[in-house]
Amino acid sequence: MTTTAYDRDLDKNPANHQPLTPLAFLERAASVHPDRTAIIHGATRRSYREFYARSRRLASALAGRGIGRGDTVSVVLPNTPAMLECHYGVPMAGAVLNTLNTRLDAKIIAFSLDHCEAKVLITDREYSAVVKAALELAKVKPLVIDYDDPEFAGAGERLGTMEYEDFLAEGDPDFAWSLPRDEWDAISLNYTSGTTGDPKGVVYHHRGAYLLAMGNIVTGGMGQHPVYLWTLPMFHCNGWCFPWSLSIVAGTHVCLHAVRAKPMYDAIADHGVTHLCGAPIVMSTLLNAPAGEKRPLPHIVRFFTAAAPPPEAVLAAMKQAGFDVTHLYGLTEVYGPAVVNEWHEEWNDLDASGYAAKKARQGVRYPVLEALDVLDPETMQPAPADGTTLGEVMFRGNVVMKGYLKNPSATAKAFEGGWFHSGDLGVKYPDGYIQLKDRSKDIIISGGENISSIEVEDALYKHPAVQAAAVVAKPDEKWGETPCAFVELKPEADVSAEDLIAWCKQHLASFKCPRTVVFTELPKTSTGKIQKFRLREMARAAR
Repeated sequence: MTTTAYDRDLDKNPANHQPLTPLAFLERAASVHPDRTAIIHGATRRSYREFYARSRRLASALAGRGIGRGDTVSVVLPNTPAMLECHYGVPMAGAVLNTLNTRLDAKIIAFSLDHCEAKVLITDREYSAVVKAALELAKVKPLVIDYDDPEFAGAGERLGTMEYEDFLAEGDPDFAWSLPRDEWDAISLNYTSGTTGDPKGVVYHHRGAYLLAMGNIVTGGMGQHPVYLWTLPMFHCNGWCFPWSLSIVAGTHVCLHAVRAKPMYDAIADHGVTHLCGAPIVMSTLLNAPAGEKRPLPHIVRFFTAAAPPPEAVLAAMKQAGFDVTHLYGLTEVYGPAVVNEWHEEWNDLDASGYAAKKARQGVRYPVLEALDVLDPETMQPAPADGTTLGEVMFRGNVVMKGYLKNPSATAKAFEGGWFHSGDLGVKYPDGYIQLKDRSKDIIISGGENISSIEVEDALYKHPAVQAAAVVAKPDEKWGETPCAFVELKPEADVSAEDLIAWCKQHLASFKCPRTVVFTELPKTSTGKIQKFRLREMARAAR
């Protein structure tokens, strides 16, 4: 490697090189805007000074218990102030934050706790039943800390030896946390939905979290002091990194324990919400709310949605209701959204079909993503930008995960050829915008959650009356998609659709269970493979 005059005696040193981390965003916000409201949750109001102090208390308390670099702190929490504090306090202790999906069953939670070797588990008492069952199944024995959300009226069982506030009291609000040794250090761990077996642990690093958080601010047009409503679960891709984004611009987090129409409209009207994110189900909840629960919006509210693009009728209704909808696309492996349907003003003048065609596209890369393309997965050559040639959507850049925890073969496969392979099939248009056309693994996205058709099929095959089963996505106005099962019964078997749905609920988390069961002979190829493309057509017509 040739050394130039620009390399000699111009080395990295503490004055000119610091590891990138989103943790510094909170320190700055607390320094510059200490009295500005950082968090609203029911009657609770916390300033940036308090937010920072409580996060440092958490880091200090964890450190006092011997938690440090490379240790995992798992949490089962809804969108609450504690969840926000964990996004800062856990990595401030040098540990890795593992946010677990609150909708998962005990078996998957137990697997996750064991796989990541959780040292601490912070859990909301609302989920005590499933968490208790998970802890009984798990081999690890983490320190369990209960969280009592004042906005939750339930009274779940206490599982730990102390409550969250008591644990924070052990910590120092002036705890001298340190930057990570390296921006490549892990900051968080997010588990995929286990589409081909056990879930895979996606590892994020400080650098990627910093950049994606910045990317959200730029892409979302978030100026100083936005007010952000938490309808997107923070357990999902760390809330698309928005827990860190808001500190950049000293914004206000408006927390919701549960996503319901009236609390959403009240929060928007009472607190002047400017931005929110969510799956199509959130739009459906807002639009279909009873008239008595709706309130006029104080201004245009920006709504970012992922999964399948909303139908034109839904977009029109959202616009009429006062929401400006932007379509995003991403995966757990790219920190959430890394693609945006960046809108051109001239597209507003297109006729209805042209407008809808533009809205249906996933879009172009975030400013912080270095490369996005549609490639032939065999040759790794770019697909023609003709809007028709299928290829695999691939990513390259600093907002791609470190890899899969303890799974080198899956990591190598995902990064084969120097690109992250999304597994999604799409096309590229002449202007560079991409559009998804199919999912290579037949993943069903329901309410923003990934459901493996294979996992549902496995549950159906365990029923003694089922001879063959195939599951595909059925379009759903409320959830975006729901699982639709096509079943062949064994000769003389007698079972109802309700029986099979109930059976699935014994083996799967309820959101993964089919909403529709159709008894029919499965269409197959000459080699016996089930033709899922035909089943998708049948699902669209099924009742």
